[in-house]
Amino acid sequence: MTTAQAQPSPTTAPAETSDGGSVHGDARWSPRLWGTLIVLCAALFLDSLDVSMVGVALPSIGSDLHLSTSALQWVVSGYVLGYGGLLLLGGRAADLLGRRRVFLIALAVFAGASLLGGLVDDGGLLIATRFLKGIAAAFTAPAGLSIITTTFAEGSARNRALSIYTTCGASGFSLGLVLSGLLTSAGWRWTFLMPVPVALAALVAAVRLLPRRHSPERASGGYDIAGAITGTGALLLLVFTVTEAQSAGWASARTLLSLLVVAALAAAFLVIEQRTDHPLVRLGIFRNGGVSRANIVAFTAIGSYAGFQFIATLYLQRLLHWSALEMALGFLPAGALVALSAPRMGAIVDRLGTTRLLPLGVLALTAAFALFLRLDEHSGYAGLVLPSMVLLGAGFALAFPSVNIAATNGVADDEQGLASGLVNTAVQVGSAVVLAVVTAVITAGSGGGESPREQLDGYRPALLLVTAVSLAGLLVALTGTVLDRRRDRAAAAAVPVPDYDYDRSPVTEVLIER
Repeated sequence: MTTAQAQPSPTTAPAETSDGGSVHGDARWSPRLWGTLIVLCAALFLDSLDVSMVGVALPSIGSDLHLSTSALQWVVSGYVLGYGGLLLLGGRAADLLGRRRVFLIALAVFAGASLLGGLVDDGGLLIATRFLKGIAAAFTAPAGLSIITTTFAEGSARNRALSIYTTCGASGFSLGLVLSGLLTSAGWRWTFLMPVPVALAALVAAVRLLPRRHSPERASGGYDIAGAITGTGALLLLVFTVTEAQSAGWASARTLLSLLVVAALAAAFLVIEQRTDHPLVRLGIFRNGGVSRANIVAFTAIGSYAGFQFIATLYLQRLLHWSALEMALGFLPAGALVALSAPRMGAIVDRLGTTRLLPLGVLALTAAFALFLRLDEHSGYAGLVLPSMVLLGAGFALAFPSVNIAATNGVADDEQGLASGLVNTAVQVGSAVVLAVVTAVITAGSGGGESPREQLDGYRPALLLVTAVSLAGLLVALTGTVLDRRRDRAAAAAVPVPDYDYDRSPVTEVLIER
């Protein structure tokens, strides 16, 4: 075969990777490749939809199933606990057991748990189905992301795919608020039943479309049982502790003891990962500066947004007396802006790079939170809410694709599940931790009072906290830009500059000769 024949082209078959998959770096994607991406986007859309859709239905669920406020909280927290606690295990399982297999099984479990959740008449069973759905999402999310990063070549193809993928996640979250308002009016059970046919359709399509591939580590027997137990235990207990700290008390013996156990499990996990031959998390992955920055920014940016959404929901519904549907439509411009920007984000990332776009996106998020500090008893939509929604949409559009691209670039194919699990873990744990602290600040600031002034006394310091967390993420994101500029200057200084007489240009030389 000649060199010219060996080069890939839009009409030739894509090159196979070591695990039997395909890397598509071509500008033209086949219908099967588009189908694969759509299936993965549908799964992420459902995961994101489930996070936001159940919130508006909580009052109806509580009255119908006779759940107390503390029990009702676990309808949300159960999902977060399963999702955030098992993501690392889910990401590594995708690498070791096969991404396609893990994705299909987890998606089937997600559909079954959704159906069961819409049919149960017991609050405890409903919470159990929520926990099960969270576990399923903890396996579908990193498996889906790693399928994309091992199917699309690093560079413009992957940037384009990840931009579409992350946009679907953001759109699902935004549409969940709108759909929940519509579905809850017909009955809260529809918020659980609606995802079932979508998940089943995605499952059938995934069986036909997802590439078959085998993990190269599968035959080596690389299973880190001790790491899985300590790491997963630390994450589960951390999410549980921060979620329960509001009711138990942050300074209570129960909370402090739980945090001490979390620290002990985390320390044991680090020791195990350093000594085992097949770690659940290879700690050397954090030597990749882009991966480390992306995970920190994911923790702070998504955590701060989770806190902001909680504050805005309470403010708009309790103080301004907006209906659930009005609040959902008020948030819609942010989601619409993300969706409309999706077709162009891949090209923008190619042109500017993640180290430029990530700080811009986090800056927009920080500005959105800071602007909302102007809230008062008579704030209007155009003056307060809309500017923040526009900035949130711009921030999501710029930051989300950049985070996922930076978190997986430069990572070997056999660790893409790990990288995907790490960034998704940062998102979920960040949401749980920041939201728990924000809730505590609101309660302390308001003193439990319900008057408008007392509510505002709780919301304002909580918003300051959210803005500060986002600002910390912005500073971390800026370090990538600074390092890039230093590398560029160092590279430029290393290039020898030829001697050149600017008084005697080539044109001058010709004239002199003549």
